[in-house]
Amino acid sequence: MRMSLLFAPTMREDPQEAEVVSHRLMLRGGFIRQLSAGVYTFLPLGWRTLEKIIRIVREEMNRAGGQELLMPAMQPAELWKETGRWDLYGPELVRFQDRRGRDFCLGPTHEEVITDLARREIRSYRQLPLMLYQIQTKFRDEIRPRFGIMRAREFIMKDLYSFDRDVEGLRVSYQKMYEAYCRVFSRCGLRYIAVPAESGVIGGDVSHEFLILAESGEEKVFVCPSCDNATTAEEAVCPQCGGFLEEKRGIEVGHIFQLGTKYSEPMKAYFVDRDGKEKPLVMGCYGIGIGRTMAAAIEANHDEKGICWPISLAPYEVVVIPVNMKKEGHRQAAEELYGKLCQSGFEAVIDDREESAGYKFTEADLIGFPLHIIVGERMERSGRVEIKLRKTHERFEVQKDDVCELLGKIRKELLE
Repeated sequence: MRMSLLFAPTMREDPQEAEVVSHRLMLRGGFIRQLSAGVYTFLPLGWRTLEKIIRIVREEMNRAGGQELLMPAMQPAELWKETGRWDLYGPELVRFQDRRGRDFCLGPTHEEVITDLARREIRSYRQLPLMLYQIQTKFRDEIRPRFGIMRAREFIMKDLYSFDRDVEGLRVSYQKMYEAYCRVFSRCGLRYIAVPAESGVIGGDVSHEFLILAESGEEKVFVCPSCDNATTAEEAVCPQCGGFLEEKRGIEVGHIFQLGTKYSEPMKAYFVDRDGKEKPLVMGCYGIGIGRTMAAAIEANHDEKGICWPISLAPYEVVVIPVNMKKEGHRQAAEELYGKLCQSGFEAVIDDREESAGYKFTEADLIGFPLHIIVGERMERSGRVEIKLRKTHERFEVQKDDVCELLGKIRKELLE
């Protein structure tokens, strides 16, 4: 991609409406734009990062045995009334009527819809266990949307639902999802913790929150640096290893629940077990906020110059910056490097704009490209270019012909 063609409208000044770092940097870096309160357009850079998170999530859900489907966002009120949540959920539920006067809502979650599907299609224990998931837009009429996409009224979420014969089966499915979530956030290059949590309006007896550690986090947790034991502030006790607990802040990006029969019993989602008796399906549900993960990644990875993306989430891995596009040597070397990088499978950008070097460096830091290749006077003198690692600010020189091989090694190390 050429910066001269890339639609990434950056901003020089901090937007006044931005309250947290992720909101500020996503606006300044040209990742998102607000349409109305709590409703955002994802621009090309923002969508590329969202797609990377979605791909990681999809791969790990499939690896754990999940099967992807897509359910309607528009849900009939009758289903929600069966479980009692039509009245329980409150004003956050976006409600409306169709032209025939029937009540509907825009789904903030899909327990009722998936349970309705299950009661129609699952008849026998032979069809179990089953895990179904979707990645879809949800709606929640927040009383006060804030923090950019961290607390929005329209957001992208992965929600998976497990169906088992009994509680033992549920525990197995729950553990599979717990481990899958650990892999998701590890692959995203994020430092995370999992803590026991309240189930809230979703319901169930057991649940865990997955939090990304960041100073701006809304939740207080206590973490043992020796054994990684973590707990909420309300439950803080001394860890079994004999170490001490450090107070941290975390941003919730995932939540998993053992629902049991909370939805299957009132909605009469039964199956015939091997003993010939009808029993309610035993369920679990498992959510990941895709946009929240993106925002949390920025909150946990930034400096005074901009975003420091983990390479697995960066919209592009490397930017080639010719210091002076008017100089034939700079331009030709940069174009040659850009072509080789693309051929070698790198997600590369060349900043081919006729702007000052300082302007290009500032924007590269703001957007957060993990790897910078600077083509300048060294190229003309010795055939060498400068490589900069965005997160550590480490710099070193290398012969132009060795760039692809070296960056391949660096990328591999950053992904481990």
